[in-house]
Amino acid sequence: MAGKPCLLSSRPGIVIFRCMNDMISYFGYGSLVNDRTRAEGSIAVPGRLTGWRREWRIAGKTPYGGVCSLSVRCDAASEVAGLMVHEHARGLPALDEREWRYERRDLPDGAFRPDDPAAGTVTGFVYTARAEHSRWGDADHPILQSYVDCVLAGFFSYWGEAGVREFVETTDGWHVPIRNDREAPFYPRAVSLSDGERALFDATLREVGACWL
Repeated sequence: MAGKPCLLSSRPGIVIFRCMNDMISYFGYGSLVNDRTRAEGSIAVPGRLTGWRREWRIAGKTPYGGVCSLSVRCDAASEVAGLMVHEHARGLPALDEREWRYERRDLPDGAFRPDDPAAGTVTGFVYTARAEHSRWGDADHPILQSYVDCVLAGFFSYWGEAGVREFVETTDGWHVPIRNDREAPFYPRAVSLSDGERALFDATLREVGACWL
């Protein structure tokens, strides 16, 4: 999208943008919340996206096997925690390649509400599942533990334990089994965790009835 913001000034807790044609803005609600997975130099603003709900509902074959991934669906009664990310437009082809099972959907003005009102309001796009990939996972297309770990580590870094619990409690699809690949991860953007993070993530998942293969 053209006319997206570029960083004008920043100090702790405050980010101010002005419009520039060489930037893109998009809302990340899964692995894109983890700073270790995004393009160098990207700027992230934490907040909430209204009118959407997160779910484990992209299933199919990938270069690392049959897996189930995150998506979002329209839901007027819900909101999704995540990041509005700003980066140079030259990164869009790589981002589209990374999200090849998704399509871009423009967001209406005011859909994103930053945690810090001083950050202002910014529009952008969000990646949603392509119709041919939109279905629940199963034992042949499980959620990868290494993917869940990457996502939860991102939420933990921005919102702490409360962010981890919010993600788990507001995401549909925990009936899809999880493949425990933590020691030999299949997910290409796997991250390392502390013992405390592992214990927190596993305990929180058990509270919503998550099951492992």
